[in-house]
Amino acid sequence: MRDAYHEELDALSDQLVEMTRLVRSAMARAVTALLDADLRLSEEVISADDQVNKIDAEIEQTVFDLMARQQPVAGDLRTLITTLRMSGDLERMGDLAVHIAKTARRRHPEPAVPPELQATVLEMGQIAERMIAKAGSVIASQDVEMGLELDADDDQMDRLHRRLFDKLLSPKWKHGVEPAVDITLAGRYFERFADHAVHVAENVVYLVTGQRPEEINEVA
Repeated sequence: MRDAYHEELDALSDQLVEMTRLVRSAMARAVTALLDADLRLSEEVISADDQVNKIDAEIEQTVFDLMARQQPVAGDLRTLITTLRMSGDLERMGDLAVHIAKTARRRHPEPAVPPELQATVLEMGQIAERMIAKAGSVIASQDVEMGLELDADDDQMDRLHRRLFDKLLSPKWKHGVEPAVDITLAGRYFERFADHAVHVAENVVYLVTGQRPEEINEVA
């Protein structure tokens, strides 16, 4: 019975890694759709989100079932609680990729991002992809050092977010209000996506060490 129980715990980790793979794919396609005004890719991202939601619901059901049947304590209970938190973060990351895809769809056939902002948005998308890929590796390996690295990646995203705002607020901005609103929202979606990736890594760090990253950094 205990072997079967721990196999179920391992399966939860595998499902979380699969969620990171799906969310990374969604973000990559959403960014391409945003920059290239690709309606087909936008629709693919929007429809594929059902798969992320399905895994999130399955994880929640499994966690509640294991809590009821096994009454876990100590490390096992921490595993289940952090699994729920990570699944919730990943589900919201999928939603944020959908929001970006919907921005592209709303602006179609025109590109949502003016030429002078394309490089910044592309870099934000690349950082988002790198962060979710790293989060997946952290979940699979439970590598605390790698988990702590995501804060630095998030700092890069925050800098690009500020750069985006600087250009939107510049007197040289000539694209009007509606594109400015779309890009402001898209910037916020990227920034929140990165925050959720950090939360995922922080939960792995807590799972392995019993400490939050800020507590580890204080000791260091």
